Amino acid sequence: MDFLPDPIRTVLAFVVVLGVLVFIHELGHYLAARWRGVHVERFAVGFGRPLASWEDRRGTQWRIGWIPLGGYVKLHGQETPQDAPPEVQATWRVGETFHDKPVRDRAIVVAAGPIANFALAALLFGLLFATVGEPRTTAGVGTVAENSAAARAGLLPGDRIVALDGNAITRFEEVQRHIQPRAGQTVQVTVLRDGAERTFAAVPDARGSADRPVGVLGVGAGPAEFERLDPFSAIWAGVVQTADVSWQTLAAVGQMITGSRGTEDLGGPLGIGKIAGDAAALGLPSLISFMAVLSVNLALINLFPIPILDGGHLLFYAAEAVRGRPLPPRAQEIGFRAGFALLITLFVFATWNDLTNLGVVRWAAGLFG
Repeated sequence: MDFLPDPIRTVLAFVVVLGVLVFIHELGHYLAARWRGVHVERFAVGFGRPLASWEDRRGTQWRIGWIPLGGYVKLHGQETPQDAPPEVQATWRVGETFHDKPVRDRAIVVAAGPIANFALAALLFGLLFATVGEPRTTAGVGTVAENSAAARAGLLPGDRIVALDGNAITRFEEVQRHIQPRAGQTVQVTVLRDGAERTFAAVPDARGSADRPVGVLGVGAGPAEFERLDPFSAIWAGVVQTADVSWQTLAAVGQMITGSRGTEDLGGPLGIGKIAGDAAALGLPSLISFMAVLSVNLALINLFPIPILDGGHLLFYAAEAVRGRPLPPRAQEIGFRAGFALLITLFVFATWNDLTNLGVVRWAAGLFG
């Protein structure tokens, strides 16, 4: 897509990436519902006025909306009898309603969406490892920034970091994870230089906000090496990579919650579109890699125990399994309202971050400065 103008490439990459991820997520719900005997009334990708709509022989309406910001699967009898008027209940198919299924079946249908996104990520990573190759990002130092913590400590290009504070290091990502939460702290950096190990004391510089600094050593990784894997090994490596991305994402969220990491990296649709466009400009492998990472993030977000998300529904089902009966309708209503308010708050905050990172806030402020 590098031959397209930047705005067109960004929009097209955003629509393709988000459309595929949403379709796979909803397809997981759809297939699980079919498996557990629940009729699916509607399968929609995108919101708003439909660009295309058709009905299959099972009576499921398929719809593509013109706003590519999500999708949904409408399950038959998703409402409880208390919430549905008699005329609606009269149209329910006996044995195919969602609310009549046992807790286990409902949990399977709800969990299938995030599971499908995890599976997609593993397959995409596996595809890259089998074709382009698995990147071997060794802990070699490719560049050392001037006046950086690494330069002051004495590190040189060509060094290979083998340990940090006595902990063995094999990949450059491990260096980043170790350094980021240690701004202003002394770190013992052991490198391999000319066949001999040497240890240097480095104090990572602080970046980001004053109350939530991020440690920066000031080194750049050397060129990555790629090794093509056989199909079986590639799929397994894709599963491992998916698990690693999941762990890194959860660790980053935990650091944001505890305050050890800033929230400026929390992005919304605008940020996703910008990164998708940049990835597309670098080529198809970069776009596929970004899609895999975003698929993991979509799965994790949906599994957060927030009412209105899949994880919130699973939390309610767990409570129902323990109690032997559903939570009171009032409790569920309060939970869904609180969850909706939290999601709106996060969306507004993430969009503000996008506008700030894209320079829109600075530009708008300059108009009145």
